[in-house]
Amino acid sequence: MSLATQARDLLNSVALDTMNLKNLVQFLAYAAAGGTIYGILKFVRFWTRPYFSPLRNIRCLPSRSLLKGNIHDIDKMEDSNLHEEWIRDYGTVFRLKVFLNRDFLMLLDPRALNYVLTRSTEFPKLEDSIAALTKLLGAGVLVTEGEKHRQQRRVMNPSFGPPSIRDLTPTMFDKAIQLRDIWLKQVNNNADGKPVRIEVLSWLGRTTLDIIGLAGFDYEFNALNVDEKPNELNEAFSTIFNMESDISIGMILQEVVPFLRNLPTKRNRTLAVAMKTMRRVGTELIEERKRHFMNDEKSEFFSGNSKDLHHKDLLSALVKANMDPSIPESQRMSDEDVLSQIPTFLVAGHETSSTQLTWTLFELAKNPEIQERLREELLGVPSDKLTMDELQELPYLDAVLRESLRLHGAVPITSRKAAKDDIIPLSEPIVDVHGNTITEFRVKKGDAFAIPITAVNRMTMLWGPDAEEFNPERWHNVPEAATSIPSVFSHVLTFLAGARGCIGYRFAVVEMKAILFSVIRSLEFELAIPAEEFTKRSMVVTRPYLKSEKNGRAQMPLLVKAYVPANH
Repeated sequence: MSLATQARDLLNSVALDTMNLKNLVQFLAYAAAGGTIYGILKFVRFWTRPYFSPLRNIRCLPSRSLLKGNIHDIDKMEDSNLHEEWIRDYGTVFRLKVFLNRDFLMLLDPRALNYVLTRSTEFPKLEDSIAALTKLLGAGVLVTEGEKHRQQRRVMNPSFGPPSIRDLTPTMFDKAIQLRDIWLKQVNNNADGKPVRIEVLSWLGRTTLDIIGLAGFDYEFNALNVDEKPNELNEAFSTIFNMESDISIGMILQEVVPFLRNLPTKRNRTLAVAMKTMRRVGTELIEERKRHFMNDEKSEFFSGNSKDLHHKDLLSALVKANMDPSIPESQRMSDEDVLSQIPTFLVAGHETSSTQLTWTLFELAKNPEIQERLREELLGVPSDKLTMDELQELPYLDAVLRESLRLHGAVPITSRKAAKDDIIPLSEPIVDVHGNTITEFRVKKGDAFAIPITAVNRMTMLWGPDAEEFNPERWHNVPEAATSIPSVFSHVLTFLAGARGCIGYRFAVVEMKAILFSVIRSLEFELAIPAEEFTKRSMVVTRPYLKSEKNGRAQMPLLVKAYVPANH
């Protein structure tokens, strides 16, 4: 090749590189311009939306802060009867402000709640709620929407039906009795015979974690065995659900710029490591189940003749159903879907139940006459371990738990948004900003709703003047107004309603009854400190804290002693 030819080729190459570089720069410039325009439009839409929404006709709480709106009031509502003041001043539907003064519609009207909660397609979860839950749980049944959610529910419903829960009840009792024996040992080791101060929240958390480990996926956490080092799944789960969630400027900015949620902050890095561990262990558990069923030569499972898909733990039931050749491919969950249910099981069967039980023991310690009446009923049963059906035949235990679920629902609030323009009916008329009395109101696609679960459960207009009191007797004659509350269980909003109602409510109810049955029969509980010294804070669930410890951990110290019959 001549020198001239080489020079020409070199010049052509340089020209080509220059052209490619020019195209790249041009592309980046267009992308930057497009991103900037999109950001500006999104920013303008964010700030101007309230002026064009029909919600502007609904009366609104005065905003306390441009950045946080009424967030402080929402937090305060859980630990007070502030909602009663709002209902008196604004009615059962009103607006409030959240991050960056964004409008939220507070729904306390039973008919409006029923309309929204029973139309899950028209009123899905908010995108930011889905994003936050997906980061924690994956695309499990608590997170998915639409057809994906319906598919997961279809596959999972049998695992949470009465036959499955009936078979899991002995596992619940085994762990409940183990907890009882641990507390009895602590009490009996006290030489002076005085009640022993026990922090019950952490112990109940260990118990429910062990139960969901075995009942959910045949996995032994050994959380009640404090002498053993926590296993890696236990540590990963604890990391995820004990992370601080205080409101920060960063969280507020994420409302407007969602991609900021994925920045490699210390919190996100810690979360990623814990989730990686949870996914790895979860994958191992699923593969182990698959191998077990593939090697099970005793069953007719893979001949297509298997009629019994029932299995003791919930994960095995899901894997087995997913492998059943008689089930169409379109009705099965992917391995990723099954994997996402593991953290979902942990949340549904651990955090909520242990917190609910903690508040139940708190109320029983506050009300010794109720505690004594409950103990009298439970001691009337000769056995330490009952079947699910026998547990359900104890009326006062049932009333005590229902009242705890009403007064201290573990999850205080949830949210929804309108997927289309709609008109929502009211059971009671409200007055709009123009002074007009209205019996329905319009919403626009994208409008957001706050559903204050605990506030609805405590409304005096539904439950009477003693709505703030712990009174199991009310369940012998439920007020007619309270029967209008939409619910999958017992006229309380705690487990929500409709297609997105809590899939595991039966599991939770039986689990909590088994634990209460075991500990109340053998132990007495008293307040270790005055009730007014406790406060509530919500981080996923509503936990008890001591007012005197501003930055302290969640806790519920109670005085515990062995029950001794009066004639001894």
